[in-house]
Amino acid sequence: MLRLENISFTVDGDVGRRDIVRDVTVEFPDGFTVITGPNGGGKSTLAKLISGIYTPTSGKIWLDDKDITDLSITERANAGISYAFQQPVRFKGITVQDLIKIASGRKIGVSEACEYLSEVGLCARDYIDREINASLSGGELKRIEIATVLARGSSVSVFDEPEAGIDLWSFGSLIKVFENMQGKVGGSIIIISHQERILNIADNIVVIADGEIAKVGTKDEVLPGLFCGSGVCSILENKI
Repeated sequence: MLRLENISFTVDGDVGRRDIVRDVTVEFPDGFTVITGPNGGGKSTLAKLISGIYTPTSGKIWLDDKDITDLSITERANAGISYAFQQPVRFKGITVQDLIKIASGRKIGVSEACEYLSEVGLCARDYIDREINASLSGGELKRIEIATVLARGSSVSVFDEPEAGIDLWSFGSLIKVFENMQGKVGGSIIIISHQERILNIADNIVVIADGEIAKVGTKDEVLPGLFCGSGVCSILENKI
């Protein structure tokens, strides 16, 4: 289990020090957790703190009762944490097959690599030898990135706003991929998102606003009070 204990993250800016995340304590049980909240509330920062891109100013991060606070990105990846960026990285000269093999950390054959592509709804023979470059759409890149997470088999998988930069049709397909992931990937799947369709398939929801936890609970406990029509209810405005 992943656990954040009194995590804070402060940066120095033109107008002085600014607290981006303040005294966050939260656990991520096995299953599907969505971190949501208003823009600028600290969602993506929290994801980067989990993955090791940022180091907390104070507090501790625990993975299965092991302190990983000071581990690098590579060390956290080796410990079992995967991170998917808002905008997947393109790699000129590296094929989809190469990327899946690298992600898996072991020797796998073409047929196994193709199975991971099939899991995310891509026709393997059309993609396995393609380069990770500008010829791939945003939706295709997102699915390939998810295939690499499946190949790695991490105990914690973090997706930072996976809906960013993809069209409506690709977004619908992405929802189906995440629904299928729930039954195929063990451990914790953490998604940073404010999209209601993603929130609707979550087991648990963490609401963060102004750098602080506003609400934590199951989907049934949190979702009914989260949205009011097209607006945001007092759960975010008052952080109850």
